[in-house]
Amino acid sequence: MTTIVRKMSGLLIDLDGTIYHGSKRIEHADKLIADLRTGGLAYKYVTNNSSATPEDVADRLKAMGIEAYADDVCTSAQAAATYIAEKLPGASVFVIGEKGLREAVVRAGLTITEDNPDYVLQGIDREFNYSRLAKAVRYILDGASYVMTNPDLLLPTENGLQPGAGSIGASLTAAGGKQPVVIGKPSAILMNYSLNRLGRTAADTWVIGDNMATDIAAGHASGCGTILVLTGLTRSDNYEYYAEIACCKPDVICTRLDELRSYISTYRGI
Repeated sequence: MTTIVRKMSGLLIDLDGTIYHGSKRIEHADKLIADLRTGGLAYKYVTNNSSATPEDVADRLKAMGIEAYADDVCTSAQAAATYIAEKLPGASVFVIGEKGLREAVVRAGLTITEDNPDYVLQGIDREFNYSRLAKAVRYILDGASYVMTNPDLLLPTENGLQPGAGSIGASLTAAGGKQPVVIGKPSAILMNYSLNRLGRTAADTWVIGDNMATDIAAGHASGCGTILVLTGLTRSDNYEYYAEIACCKPDVICTRLDELRSYISTYRGI
């Protein structure tokens, strides 16, 4: 591990590949979170997943034996809805997405519409069809702003990889001729939203994740410290490959979550 002299008063923690794999908790994840709660170190879970509500995510963690609450969770759906609401309060939005995205839009005071929207907001939608594609493209061509929750081309599931929000976005971009504003990792927009929720600055916050191209790249983009855990996508045997894709390297690498627990415990004394 590399030692970086930097404050640590907050953490932004990835979920899939870092805390769990599908429905299975990664070893020592429960002890890691218990340490953070006992030690009073502020943290938020940060996920590109736009389909689940914060309540859904918290319930999933609780089912794995990890203490969690909806307020602990920052999703790309929440950040996307907040982004639009700040740009145009009360905006009308054509939504391509699932429960988590639609609820986030409503909670942000935006209006879901099927006609002449101010924004096309697109995330993962496992019932996406040609009719929805045609509508979205028409609205984009007519001048609607286009926002995409996250650029993930593939979505890991218990049945293998499936197309993600980025794959749907590729069709909208190709036909609509407009690049979307991307909210989720590796964009700094989701990270800045999460920092605001955390009540910390990038200078004293660290990002923890398993994906070099999303988690670590987003940490760099937002100015946070970065800790790579080799518990998911990035491993010691493919590290150089993903470092090249991400165009950056983490400040710290931990092989396992018990190693991360020890690092955090020791580092906070700096």
